[in-house]
Amino acid sequence: MKKGLSKVLALSLTVSAVAAFGMTMAAGAEEDKTITVAASPTPHAEILAEAAKLLEEQGWTLEVEEFDDYILPNEVVESGEIDANYFQHISYLNSFNEEKGTHLVNAGGIHYEPFGIYPGTKSSLDELEDGDVIAVPNDTTNEARALLLLQENGVITLAEGAGITATVNDIEENPKNIELLELEAAQVPRVLEEVAFAVINGNYALDAGLSVGEDSIAHESSDSEAVQVYVNVIAVKEGNENSEKTQALVNVLKSDEIRTFITDTYNGAVIPFDEAADEEVETEAAETEAAEAETEAVTE
Repeated sequence: MKKGLSKVLALSLTVSAVAAFGMTMAAGAEEDKTITVAASPTPHAEILAEAAKLLEEQGWTLEVEEFDDYILPNEVVESGEIDANYFQHISYLNSFNEEKGTHLVNAGGIHYEPFGIYPGTKSSLDELEDGDVIAVPNDTTNEARALLLLQENGVITLAEGAGITATVNDIEENPKNIELLELEAAQVPRVLEEVAFAVINGNYALDAGLSVGEDSIAHESSDSEAVQVYVNVIAVKEGNENSEKTQALVNVLKSDEIRTFITDTYNGAVIPFDEAADEEVETEAAETEAAEAETEAVTE
């Protein structure tokens, strides 16, 4: 009798263990169908909100955490706390990796946001006077982009070859003695009433209720070098770029439905990135890095 009872108890424990294991596996599978993304509020989180509907149809749950800075979204992906981020362009991503020692990679280009020059206390660049102030982003890659746009519009002249690595030290001609007010990118729109003009990132212009098509006095053209290099990407930690989660997210963001949503929603302030240009952009970014490395080697 005792032996029979022991067998029954053993069988019961085995069944319980198997059931518990099955529940654990089910919970793990359910958890694995959740994609977490760190994003800037506008337009990235808005685009992701639309993408969440399509992902849900495929059995995925998309959770978006919004950030207002350019540092934390990369740190939480590097640490593994969040699966991916969507807020930055390739040039900034490469610069961040180099400066911070992180291991983030581009999993796919999604859209670009033309930089614009927006009027502050003055409405035309023809009104610029000696000593006027123009606000620009202060982070390395975005400041270069702002300087290139100012050069294209005759405000300053940069040293030959400065390109997307330009800094204020590369300004060779400044006929109006313009003062450049260097601020964290999110702060630039907030000083419009205090400066003659401001050069603003696309997403922060949107946050401020500004339209590059309607409010800026000048903006990057779609075929410019800057646009090709500054496409906004999904970034993940190296090794995760081909994961099921990453591929599901990128494929939905590149879908015709999301391209249509972007085009219809942002009136030219946000433009879907041509998927066929992904390889070209990666090549240009790699060539830029190689050129920078060669320059450093020569100067050393």
